[in-house]
Amino acid sequence: MTAPFRVLISDEMSSRAQEILSASDRVECDVRAGISAEELEGCISEYDGLLVRSRTKVTPAVLANATRLKVIGRAGIGVDNIDVAAASRQGVLVENAPTGNIVTTAEHAICLLLSLLRNIPKGTSSMKQNKWEKKKLQGTELFEKDFGIIGLGNIGRIVADRGQGLRMNVLGYDPFLDAETADELGIEKVELSELLARADFISIHTPLNDATRGLIGEEEFAAMKDGAFLVNAARGGIVDEAAAVRALESGKLAGAAFDVFEQEPAPENHPLVMHPNVVCTPHLGASTGEAQINVAVIVAEQMVAYAETGEVRNALNAEPLSGEKREALSPWTDLSGKLGALLGQLMRHADQTADAVGVEVIGDAATEGAKECADHALVGLLSETYSDVNEVNARLVAKEAGVEVGESKVESGRDLKSGVRLTVRCGDTEFSAMGTLYHVAGGVEARIVEINEFLVELSPKGTVLVVRNQDRPGVIGAVGSLLGEKGINVNNLHVAHDRNKGVALALWSIDSELDDAALGAISKLALIGQASLVQLGQ
Repeated sequence: MTAPFRVLISDEMSSRAQEILSASDRVECDVRAGISAEELEGCISEYDGLLVRSRTKVTPAVLANATRLKVIGRAGIGVDNIDVAAASRQGVLVENAPTGNIVTTAEHAICLLLSLLRNIPKGTSSMKQNKWEKKKLQGTELFEKDFGIIGLGNIGRIVADRGQGLRMNVLGYDPFLDAETADELGIEKVELSELLARADFISIHTPLNDATRGLIGEEEFAAMKDGAFLVNAARGGIVDEAAAVRALESGKLAGAAFDVFEQEPAPENHPLVMHPNVVCTPHLGASTGEAQINVAVIVAEQMVAYAETGEVRNALNAEPLSGEKREALSPWTDLSGKLGALLGQLMRHADQTADAVGVEVIGDAATEGAKECADHALVGLLSETYSDVNEVNARLVAKEAGVEVGESKVESGRDLKSGVRLTVRCGDTEFSAMGTLYHVAGGVEARIVEINEFLVELSPKGTVLVVRNQDRPGVIGAVGSLLGEKGINVNNLHVAHDRNKGVALALWSIDSELDDAALGAISKLALIGQASLVQLGQ
């Protein structure tokens, strides 16, 4: 019986998440909302999946104990609380819910802007003090003003749409937005410098990363129109808060609205929070009942999909892959992994390490999933040297080991209509293998058809003794006799020849392993160049 896929929910979230997980026959779910960092480190080794919101910090210390963890699901967009790089190195998928709270967050940005421009918080506070300060609280219209939006992803585009509905002229800065899409959205695409100079109101909607940290600082405030208004409902750290306070005090900014801060909760008496021309909320952008249900449902459904079919959705460190596509590709990816395992073991026996890896995917395999085939080939190859390698971290492991990785795909190969060829360079030595699928009654069967330029036919499974020898009479008999003496049964034998070089490659499929002494004895036989034992699994 397959072991259950165990999932821990470590933060408060909609009960719909637990309901969805528990409804799956494959998944077992535990809820420990509010668990401490120390408790999480102590129990995380028991789980395959982890669902979090923003409270739980998934640190390298947590991940170091997460020996069976496969997926982290973030019920929301931002993953500031998850060390994605550390998770990737460990081969753990990180998935989020990028669409579950986008409307809510966009609406909150518009609410902040309206509250700021029409002095709603000040007016409320004044009236609660039994004052009627109508003249003092004169506001600013949005109609036909220039509305600058920094970052035009899912949320930024909704904000742009709402701004257009309020009859504002929308300017947009996003280096990843092409002019054609901007035109379709009715957005005037500009550079950041022009947006800052022209916009009456600016709203920020970028993620926080190395490129956006401190994006709006002293120079950017200086470049703004005098009396501009700024809204940040994206992430703390994008705006230099000290510079924002100075811009407010100088009058460069007429007002600002912040939902997010560099430090959360914000420190007591924070100068930005306490400034009279600032409207602020405690990171409420996604805090609506509808949004919290949405993100919980999304990440729970994603977790179930991965547990049941291996489907990957909304991953930050892997390409999306549906369950149907994974199943359709599995014969090719399994073959690719076997090619990698074969060459990895041959290299190990030859005391060689990889400098560069090339994966060529041919025909149908290239059309359907060249990257997936290449990733599985890398996993098979690197697993012979490095532990805990999978499709998530294989390329990162290769990069950190100084191994160059290249992949290519062609419509049709010289020798095969469809197939995968793996080539590994080890200094001046090169190892290569190629495989394909044969259509048979009831499905397909994999075959390795080339090893180090020898044309072969090998079913990639079980235990295989690979012998390279001089192409002379008596070698096969000598190897067979020695195997017989050791009580080793031969299931299949394939011999390939290179007549020009006078060498042969023999592939002995055997029903049990050889011990080191027996393998050494074969290697010492006359005319034997090298003998290697490889395991290709089921």
